[in-house]
Amino acid sequence: MAQDWTIQQLLSWTTRYFQDRGIAAARLEAEILLAYVLSQDRVFLYTHFDAPVNQDEREKFRAVIRRRVRREPLAYIIGQREFMSLSFLVSPEVLIPRPETELLVENAISWCGDRDLCICDMGTGSGAIAVSLAYYLPAGRFVAVDISSTALDIARRNAERHGVNVEFYCSDLLNDLDHQREFDLITANLPYIPQEEYLSLPEDVRGFEPRLALLAGGDGLDVYRRFLPQAMERLKTGGCLMLEIGAKQGNAALNLTRGFGVSRLAADLAGRDRLLILRKE
Repeated sequence: MAQDWTIQQLLSWTTRYFQDRGIAAARLEAEILLAYVLSQDRVFLYTHFDAPVNQDEREKFRAVIRRRVRREPLAYIIGQREFMSLSFLVSPEVLIPRPETELLVENAISWCGDRDLCICDMGTGSGAIAVSLAYYLPAGRFVAVDISSTALDIARRNAERHGVNVEFYCSDLLNDLDHQREFDLITANLPYIPQEEYLSLPEDVRGFEPRLALLAGGDGLDVYRRFLPQAMERLKTGGCLMLEIGAKQGNAALNLTRGFGVSRLAADLAGRDRLLILRKE
């Protein structure tokens, strides 16, 4: 690299470097990483294109570039990810929130309206679903559950970050919750990726994100087979269960719900089955 580098020069060089190594959103990621290193937002980069970047900052930038080309997810490098227009802290202990999961939150918000409801989020991870619901549904009461105590630590920090009240519990599904507690709505984004599909996931995912939050046995629905009877037992009459599923699991997921209530599927923006919605009669 040259002796003196401006923001524009660093972005141009890094974009080409990322493109050569197969990183799809090369320019965007270069901007996000440089803004992170400089403790600025991306607007600053565009308004200070000619500003020099000192040696210490360039060394930090090189370090994060090396991490990214080793396929470490961008969200883990910068320590956060946007979801539902909110910024969530993330680490390798939690799954990175995905845009497709916003479908679940949007449906939950629509179903709840402004009612005072008790809502449980199972497998909360970073708390993205529970915290988003608590943020956009101020009349509700919220419980979030995860089997990982380290994940719950991050979820608690995200609740504090956005000023919402959520009760957090460490439990294997609903086993350790008070059996007297009932809910109007239960949401869950539990592991649903079968072994064969897991082995074909991109290195960004398979090599870095927690296996516990991704991989499920059999056809990928084994965890939901365990969870569904528990959830329906805790749902109030007229209550609703919303489960994120894989794009090819729609029919199999519907079959799981026979005898439990009225169910339907909701598709994501790409037209793929993504959400199972079940109402208890």
